[in-house]
Amino acid sequence: MNWNEKQTVHIAILDLYEGVANQGMRGLRASVKYFGEKNNLNIVLDEFDVRLKNSVPDMSYDIYISSGGPGSPLESEGSEWEKYYFNWLSDLEDWNEDPSRTQKKYALFICHSFQLVCRHWELGNVCARKSTSFGVFPVHLLEDGKDEPVFRGVKDPFYAVDSRDYQIIEPKMNILYRGAKILCIEKERLHVPYERAIMGIRFNEYFIGTQFHPEADAIGMSMYLQTEEKKKTVIENHGEEKWSSMIHHLNDPDKIMWTYAHIIPNFLNIALKSTHPVPVSS
Repeated sequence: MNWNEKQTVHIAILDLYEGVANQGMRGLRASVKYFGEKNNLNIVLDEFDVRLKNSVPDMSYDIYISSGGPGSPLESEGSEWEKYYFNWLSDLEDWNEDPSRTQKKYALFICHSFQLVCRHWELGNVCARKSTSFGVFPVHLLEDGKDEPVFRGVKDPFYAVDSRDYQIIEPKMNILYRGAKILCIEKERLHVPYERAIMGIRFNEYFIGTQFHPEADAIGMSMYLQTEEKKKTVIENHGEEKWSSMIHHLNDPDKIMWTYAHIIPNFLNIALKSTHPVPVSS
């Protein structure tokens, strides 16, 4: 190999947004692009519209990222697109479990995808929240989270963008049977008698998932929230104090900017070091 030649890395993003306008896909594209530029990599990025086109990637990619998305992670059970999605997930598992496959496949599952996988593997109670969680909130590391390489460099608590009507609570024994580890949980709410939701799980050596949005970048989110339409929507649904709080937290370098700069880059860094014998930066 010519060491002046860029290493090519193939990454697939599974788009679960069902055609709904969002910031998630933009954030993922930006994060992957920046990582490639920083490490002098030739990133080949392909996107697959899972829910509208039943489109899923094959096994030719090095890394997979499955996005968030709207709607209920419960009502889609048995749907046509879910069959394709879980067949892809099964193929990914089979690949990694085959000892003859020396290059394993790494996958990150975000928000809606995280909920689907938890439901599919029966890791906990996937259920509706009493009210929507929307904003920038602290996320608390558990012991396994403090030792998690993908969370290397984040603080305890760290701050993340949360936008969901559903949650995973009450972990089941399947978590132990599968060897999964709960990494972090949501903030403590002393004024309500509800169990704290699971915010991150290490599913196995190659798969990790987060309930929050690690792809949310401060600049893009801040611009988005300050558009007239989105500002009006947030204030009508959550109040002006919530809108002002989000803008403040987004501009704090120790909050969202810190999370964005660590979690996805760490995940990509770990995956690339395992699948490609070239040095990459943290």
